[in-house]
Amino acid sequence: MSSKQYFEEVATQWDSMRSSFFPESVREKAVARAGVMPGSLAADVGAGTGFITEELLKSGARVIAIDQAESMLRYMKEKFGNDATVEYRIGEAGQLPIETEAVDHAFANMYLHHVEHPPLAIKEMVRILKPGGKLVITDLDEHTFGFLVTEQHDRWMGFKREDVMRWFEEAGLKNVSVESASATCSSTSQSESVQANVSIFLAYGEKV
Repeated sequence: MSSKQYFEEVATQWDSMRSSFFPESVREKAVARAGVMPGSLAADVGAGTGFITEELLKSGARVIAIDQAESMLRYMKEKFGNDATVEYRIGEAGQLPIETEAVDHAFANMYLHHVEHPPLAIKEMVRILKPGGKLVITDLDEHTFGFLVTEQHDRWMGFKREDVMRWFEEAGLKNVSVESASATCSSTSQSESVQANVSIFLAYGEKV
């Protein structure tokens, strides 16, 4: 099963599943780090059912929510109703459906470990940023919990922070930092024999 198929299937359950995985403090730190201002335009890449979007709306931002799973966006629309400040678009990591230099901010939460080519996905997110725009990615540190690949269809078992920093810099970002998000992602295997607790990093960079 591909990660797309997995997320198509779990869309209606995702909010409850997500709440057991990691805390809301992750999105609070991400949005605060980017300094989101009212009226700014942000892309929520790999939006799922709107975990990051919800915090962006609290900050007064307008949002373009992108996901490859149509059922995720459909459920997200039901949750946010007819909020005119959110636009929903189906899209893939290698070709985001947003014009070049169109948004003030780009966010991706627990997205990078599901894409085929993380460095290319980062470059694509940088492409859509305006000059001076800010990219924030929150994701898993490198780990050894293989059931996250077999059961939750992760492509990558987290990342080394130095690799993420290099990818940001190679994508042309400045003032890059990769630090702890002061939170962990927790999950239990289907057999309940393994409990994963993986630290979460927050990566930040600004487009030149």
